[in-house]
Amino acid sequence: MMTGLVNADLETCLRLLVRDVGGQTHPIDTVVDTGFNGFLTLPTSVISALGRPFLCRQQGQLADGTLHVFDVHVATVEWDGTPRTIEVEAVDAQPLVGMSLLEGFDLQIRVRPGNAVGITAIP
Repeated sequence: MMTGLVNADLETCLRLLVRDVGGQTHPIDTVVDTGFNGFLTLPTSVISALGRPFLCRQQGQLADGTLHVFDVHVATVEWDGTPRTIEVEAVDAQPLVGMSLLEGFDLQIRVRPGNAVGITAIP
């Protein structure tokens, strides 16, 4: 089980451990975004600092309906106690966890500031 907290802005927050190219883990504070169907977004500066390799460019639609092209990199995160290699989109904003990373897991949120967020594998 993974846990997080609801912040004062009612965002579902989760700290992820992301590996750099040398295998060392770095904590990254993220927000769960159920409207994002990718895996994870990270700022370009974080991706560069971690040395994560470029994979491709892909087009995505933002919440306002506009289309944008994103650089996509490969990264490994600690997910439910297991290393998991995923796609990471370079977005210079708050890091987001998307629905592809949550696939196969239950997300439980008690929506009040300071309350717990729980993510558990679906048996």
